Amino acid sequence: MSFRYFLAPLQRGGGEAVIPLPDLGEGGPVYPGDDPVVEPVIPLPDLGEGGPVYPGDDPVVEPVIPLPFPGEGGPVYPGNGGGNRPSTSRVRFLNAAYSYPPLRISVSNSRFASRLNYASVTGYGRVRAGYQVVTVSSSSGRVYLQKNLPFQTNGLTTVAVIRTARGLDLLQIEDRCCPPASGCAGFRMGNLAYNSGPLDILMSDGRVVYSDLRYKEVAPFRSIMPGTYRFFYADTNLAPMPPYMGIDTLDPSWLDSYPPMETFGSLYLDVTCGENYTVYLLQNGSGRNNIQNLILVDQ
Repeated sequence: MSFRYFLAPLQRGGGEAVIPLPDLGEGGPVYPGDDPVVEPVIPLPDLGEGGPVYPGDDPVVEPVIPLPFPGEGGPVYPGNGGGNRPSTSRVRFLNAAYSYPPLRISVSNSRFASRLNYASVTGYGRVRAGYQVVTVSSSSGRVYLQKNLPFQTNGLTTVAVIRTARGLDLLQIEDRCCPPASGCAGFRMGNLAYNSGPLDILMSDGRVVYSDLRYKEVAPFRSIMPGTYRFFYADTNLAPMPPYMGIDTLDPSWLDSYPPMETFGSLYLDVTCGENYTVYLLQNGSGRNNIQNLILVDQ
């Protein structure tokens, strides 16, 4: 599974101009390189043509014992490994621990990440299924946390490093979901902002997508139509959309509109068909409104 992630608003940098390659059949002749001499290759004869093949210096040909037909013969030697590979699980790590230095992540004494910065995510890696000890430390080796976590066979999870009143903790998040419906994408939000309190996630036209999203809570995926959206984070008494209802396209006239209540952050999001979007709210300060949006896009 491929994915990308970025902090919103996305900072776009410039780059050098690139001359596009011509389409197939266009353009002039291709430079052959510094060596214009191409050695001719003698083609091999067709099957049945040609003379006898030189048997080599050793005229003795050892007989070959034919393999038995299916169902014949005795049991097959399973090899040194016993024939069974260990079950594995796929996992990636997310650093939501603001104000901590880059983190080193190890799973059962195997290094998974050497310097995971705040608001960064690793790619998926495989770990042995079952309970594994996850160690979170600084790059200098100071251990912040050791925790025994279960990893399911063929599982797909994100493990977030989060802040608590007593230091750091780990939060396992299930990533496996149904593929987006035809012509749609998937969308969900997770609250990893330590001081945010419960938040309602509403659109600029007043629709409440999720209500009372609490710290360490990750909402289920919703279907969302491709387009440009703006979401706000606030405290409201509004009723949320029914869980089964998808998110329809936002009228562009609402993009620059603000809800009538106090908000603690917002997000512009361009949604493309066929992708799953997970927006994690992170805390980049002590205030309730110090919220950053970390967007993960899985394909």
